[in-house]
Amino acid sequence: MESCEMSFIKYVLFIFNLIFAISGIGIIVAGALVLSDVGDFKHFLQDEMLAPPIVLIVVAAIVFIVAFLGCFGAIRESYKLLIAFAVCLLIIFFVEMAVGIAAAIYKNDFGDALKSALKKSLDNYSKNEMDKISWDNAHLKLKCCGVEGPDDWQGQPLPYSCCHVDDELSSTLNSYCINVARGKYLYETGCYDQLKIKIHENTNILIGVGIGIAFIQIVGVILACWLAHTIKNESGEK
Repeated sequence: MESCEMSFIKYVLFIFNLIFAISGIGIIVAGALVLSDVGDFKHFLQDEMLAPPIVLIVVAAIVFIVAFLGCFGAIRESYKLLIAFAVCLLIIFFVEMAVGIAAAIYKNDFGDALKSALKKSLDNYSKNEMDKISWDNAHLKLKCCGVEGPDDWQGQPLPYSCCHVDDELSSTLNSYCINVARGKYLYETGCYDQLKIKIHENTNILIGVGIGIAFIQIVGVILACWLAHTIKNESGEK
């Protein structure tokens, strides 16, 4: 007959793993939303900027699977499965910490690379269709114009996407907006600042989610080791 201590830890760990599995789904959703939000501007971003949400989604999928390992180990009262569960949680914990630290460091260092990529793409606006589509998309979604402002377009025609007049208005009014009514209908903010703010916000979300899940994982490791220790002691007594 199992002791009260073992029964208590076993069911607490079982409930914990159900919550842990649900949190894994939550992380996948959060990572996917961040990736979708920033992914709209992936033409300007280096792979390092898109890596954190992708890694978090992969880790979350593993978390979902590992949670069931913990549930199974608790129900079967298997010492080996519980130790394997605790080790998996620790590995995931260190991976998340590494990604979180890298994201925190990189978010303060990516500015120069981002600005360089934006300027290079802007120079190709009239030469490359992908650059044109990416810039028009950035102008409309971020409500900005150029890298640091409309003056960046000197030497080539200012895109209509820099102008926020109603789409139903005629091209004559669009031309008026671009050439005459500067400051009234023209986005004056540069896309570099807007995109940098968006990346910072999403990075903070990922770091916050990662820290929250890491705390839950440490609790899981403690519970798993506690139950494994109790199982081993009671097996020895028998």
